[in-house]
Parts: sequence; C-alpha cells; structure tokens
Amino acid sequence: MNKYFTGESIDYKQIIAIILPILVDQAFLILMSLLNTAMISSSGVAAVSAVSMVDSLNIFLVNVFIAVATGGTVIVAQYKGIGNQQMVSKTATQAISAVTIFSILLSVLVICFHVPLLDLLFGKAEADVLQNAKIYLIGSCLSYPLIAIFQAVSGSLRGVGETKPVLNLSLLINVTNTILNILLITIFDLGVIGLVISTVTARLLGVIASLIYIIKYNDTIRFRVKNALKLDFSILKKVMFIGLPFAAEQIFFNGGKLLTQTFIVQLGTLALTANAIGNSIIMLMQIGPNAISIAIITVVGQCIGRRNIADARKFTKSLIGLAMVFFVVTTLILLPFFPLLMKMFSAPAEIIPTIFTLVIICAISQPFFWSPSFILPSALRAAGDSNFTSVTSLLTMWLLRVILGYVLGITLGFGIVGVWIAMNVEWVVRGAIFVWRFKGVKWYAHKLV
Repeated sequence: MNKYFTGESIDYKQIIAIILPILVDQAFLILMSLLNTAMISSSGVAAVSAVSMVDSLNIFLVNVFIAVATGGTVIVAQYKGIGNQQMVSKTATQAISAVTIFSILLSVLVICFHVPLLDLLFGKAEADVLQNAKIYLIGSCLSYPLIAIFQAVSGSLRGVGETKPVLNLSLLINVTNTILNILLITIFDLGVIGLVISTVTARLLGVIASLIYIIKYNDTIRFRVKNALKLDFSILKKVMFIGLPFAAEQIFFNGGKLLTQTFIVQLGTLALTANAIGNSIIMLMQIGPNAISIAIITVVGQCIGRRNIADARKFTKSLIGLAMVFFVVTTLILLPFFPLLMKMFSAPAEIIPTIFTLVIICAISQPFFWSPSFILPSALRAAGDSNFTSVTSLLTMWLLRVILGYVLGITLGFGIVGVWIAMNVEWVVRGAIFVWRFKGVKWYAHKLV
C-alpha cells in the first residue's frame, strides 16, 4: 500500500478514506438504479423503453450542471491542498449558487419545449412509449434543481476530502427512492407516474438534508445563505475555467450518446429494451472504477494545490491500475449470475442472446480501455487541463461513437451490437490520446490558485 498509495501529499489511509465512501455510494446508487429498472420493467417494454429514452436525455442535461459543480470540486481541492480555508468556503458557496441558478433555467426551458423535443429526438418511437416518455421527462425536469444543489454540495465536500457525509446523504436519497418505488410501482402499479413521484420526493428530501448539514453541522464549507445570494465573479471565473469546457464537453459528448440513442429507436422497442438492460449490467461492472474516477479529482487536485507533480503522477497510475483490478473482479463475479439478472429484468427471450453479446464485448474491453478513457481525464481536469480533455472527448465521441456507430449499426446492419462495438472503439482511441497527454508536461502547467 505504501509503495503505490502513499506520497508526500497524502498517504494510503487518507486515499482509502476518500475512496471507500464514494465506492459504497456508487454501489448503492447503481444497485438502486438496477432495482428500479427491474421494477419499471414489470410495467412492460413500453415503460422501460420510455424511461431508457428519457434517461439518455436526462444524462445529457443533468451532466451540464454537474460539470459546473466539478469545476467547484477542482478549485476547492486545490485550495484545500494549499491550506486556504477561507477560499475553500467561498468557492464552495459560489459553486452551489451558480449551479442552482443554471439548473432552474434549464428545467423551465425543457418543460416549455418538452413535446417538440421528444418528437424531434424520438418521434419514430411507438405511441405508448412516447406518452410514457412525456410524463417521465416533465417529472425529471422538476428534479433538476434538486440534483444540481445536491451535486454541488457533494462536489464541495469531496473537494475537501469529506466523502463520508456524501455517502450518508446519497444513501438517504437512494434508499428513500427505492422504498417509494416498491410502494408506488410494484404495490400500487402506478408505472412511470409512480417512478416520477418517488424520484422527486427522494431528491427533495436529499437536498433538504444536505443543506441542513452544510449550514448547521459542517465547519469546513461554512455555507451561509446570505453569502450564496451574492455572486463573486472573481471566484466564479476560476470555477468556470474548469466547469465551462467540461460543460461544453458534456453537452456534445452526451449529445452524441443521445444521437446514438435515436439510432437505436429506429431498431425498435426490443432493441431499446436490450440497450437499457445491457447498460444496467455494464453499470454494475463500473461501480469501482466510477468511484475512482470521482475520487481522483480530490486526490490529484490536492497534490496539484501543493505543486507536487510526482505525487499526482504516482497516484494517477496507481488508481488506474486499481480500477483495472476492479473490472476483472466484478466481471468474474457477475457473469455467472447473468441468467438470474435476465429473470430480474423480465427480459423477453428473443433479446437475451443480444444482451449477452453486449455484456461480453464490454467485459473484454473495459479492464484495458475504459480506465484510461475516463479516469485519466478526471486526473488531467483536476490539474486544470480542462480544455484539452474536453476537445479530445468531443472529437472522439462524434467521429467514432456517433459516425462509426451509425455505419456499423444502421448502414451495415449490425444493429445494437454494431453501436456498442463503435462505443468500445472510441474508448480505445480516446484513452490512447489521454495517455499521450499524461506523459507530457502541459497538463499540469495551469496555475489556478
């Protein structure tokens, strides 16, 4: 442990203390999502297809203000690294304010144009799928500001290394959400409406709890409502230096994923269902690596704040290696349970072979290519190298995942399997570019604090 996870900036005990709560948080988050998908599957393929479609749009929209919150996390982590407590508090407060305003505007905009938006993106879907999608999208929009506030609070706490309260708050949301889903979807059979009610209620509870925590019980962030009402543009400029390129990346990156989803709509409801179930299983394999992708922002950010480049390099390599180990272990655990997962999702028999093919493709590819593709850019971004990571992500997404996905999936007729092969090819190229960047010196040349 000392060899790979201890340096001058942080030791292995501190790194474990940062990663472990995030790991548990991600595990609960994804397991609850898996359970929720399984429950909504009981309402039929129209319901699960509608939720899958709108969730692809939700990811596109929500990640925009999560990106701005990540800008706050990076700056908070760097101020924490140099020991400037006053600026830690100011930066966290301003990040929460900015993300809240942005999410409210986005929510209102999407609600006003939800019908033409869904018709434009998914107009070829079946009528009952579109009707369910409209209900779910409006409900999702109501929760956007709630997600924004929670993510901004969580990002600030992670920036100072306080991941345990984030875990507790996340558990509160996810457990509440699942209990309400069992009640409203499984028992009262409310379908998509039940999913909306449970989601909004759980996120509202999470926001109330998170604000109470940082106002009354946390001495690091020292959040005060009156300070949040005054925008400090000198601080916001630093947050946006990281956040805006990342937000632009998320818009175009997830826009590419959204466009890919429109290809899948053309393949029919069963293809949509196979894609949704396949994604849920792959998310299980990504629990550990996703946690590391989040934690590395705090670890590298604090190292860069101290200007300890050697530690930043060392921990980045070690954490990517740990992610690869996570992939191998989780894959070996999950594959024997594939038949049981199919029963849990109520998967139609005719698409089970397709789902298995999708899972095997990613099971082989992920240990080698996912980590450099997604964890390494988080480390680069924590050092302030946001522009390069964003441009790279945009180019590889649109040139490979979107265009190649269309060629393989639609033009050449490989269907959903072709779309997923293109996604894996994109991981390979994107990861190779980030490895090349990491070997150089430009990624840590930015001085933000």
